[in-house]
Amino acid sequence: MKRDSLAALAAEVESCRRCPRLVAWREAVAAEAPRRHRGERYWARPLPGFGDPRARVVVVGLAPAAHGGNRTGRVFTGDRSGDWLFAAMHRAGYANQPASAHRDDGLRLSGAYVVAAVRCAPPANRPSPAERDTCLPYLVRELRLLREARVVVALGSFAWNASLRVLRGLGTEVPSPQPRFGHGAEAALGSYVLLGCFHPSQQNTFTGKLTEEMLDAVFSRAGELAVL
Repeated sequence: MKRDSLAALAAEVESCRRCPRLVAWREAVAAEAPRRHRGERYWARPLPGFGDPRARVVVVGLAPAAHGGNRTGRVFTGDRSGDWLFAAMHRAGYANQPASAHRDDGLRLSGAYVVAAVRCAPPANRPSPAERDTCLPYLVRELRLLREARVVVALGSFAWNASLRVLRGLGTEVPSPQPRFGHGAEAALGSYVLLGCFHPSQQNTFTGKLTEEMLDAVFSRAGELAVL
């Protein structure tokens, strides 16, 4: 296995124990599963990204959900945010199916790659700045390996700011003041375009802050930018 391969990086991510608070939380959640998931074997480890190695669109989320990715072993798989995300990616032609319930359910991505800025489920879905910065070098390395990537879709302000840090880590010049997050915001940064999207969390989808039409428009725009 090549040291700089996505598979080698994934194995490194999965064995990471650098953030004691996150390690303790992800394992405690698995040990005390709610009734609806009782008896299931939780992943309870960090999550690498997944998708097409030749992806031109990279989708960056915040972190795995405690009973979503932390349970299933794949980011956005098995939670309500993922239901919205993969349905939109399916409509846009990036996913072969509109839903993903578990790691081996046959979901495949074409032209896209999905990853979280922080690889472990954090308490209250709020990683600390130190935890964020500990994780970000993994995404720097992933983007280096995703050589055809041209568009980064940031799901929420946390992912937007993390992506700006990652692009700096790749040697991309980021202006000061830095581009501000907003739904549909765009920032051309070196060979990449950073595209903002409200996170498909229940807080946003239940309130109508994010609609299917809004999410579809983001992926339509990402497709346009990816071929420029």
